Amino acid sequence: MKLKDDKKYARIFGAVLKLVTKKGLAGMTMGDISKEAGIATGTLYVYFDNKDALINALFAACRENSVMVSFRGYDAQQPFKPGFRSIWMNILRYRLHNFEEFIFQEQCYHSPYITAATREKARQLAEPLYALIARGQKEQLIKNLEPDILVAFIIGAMNELVKQIHYTGSTLTKTRMNTTFDLCWDAIKA
Repeated sequence: MKLKDDKKYARIFGAVLKLVTKKGLAGMTMGDISKEAGIATGTLYVYFDNKDALINALFAACRENSVMVSFRGYDAQQPFKPGFRSIWMNILRYRLHNFEEFIFQEQCYHSPYITAATREKARQLAEPLYALIARGQKEQLIKNLEPDILVAFIIGAMNELVKQIHYTGSTLTKTRMNTTFDLCWDAIKA
């Protein structure tokens, strides 16, 4: 039996990310993925039993990576607002620089492909963000609303900004980034 190759996983995942931006989750087939990855369809089935398994594996990997990057440089000992700003900026930059991955994750959230177990794992990975929201509420710095509402607002506004920047080809200047953060902060602060 041939061992699975990490480089092939990377090629397969890269192919899915590229295809999702072109065809969407429902529009791509295992044949499309194998062709884009430059491997035989039979080889693709050695790595993943079906498209659902592939999408769930890639989604989980993307979520782990994005959460890890989101909290890079965050110090829980620093005051809330600078810590929140650091995470917000990390998420924004990550989504801008990893647009295909961002679009893939967004489509996954709204698709029937993602299993309950994968959704639960994604929720667990988001716990540091929810803990940060709880801290801000405890310190009476942000609105005492359901955390899901606050996260939906914060991430939703950011997602639209990322898409706007990408699709219009405009540049996200430091001034525009700071203004956008300030708008977000003003909307959630207590």
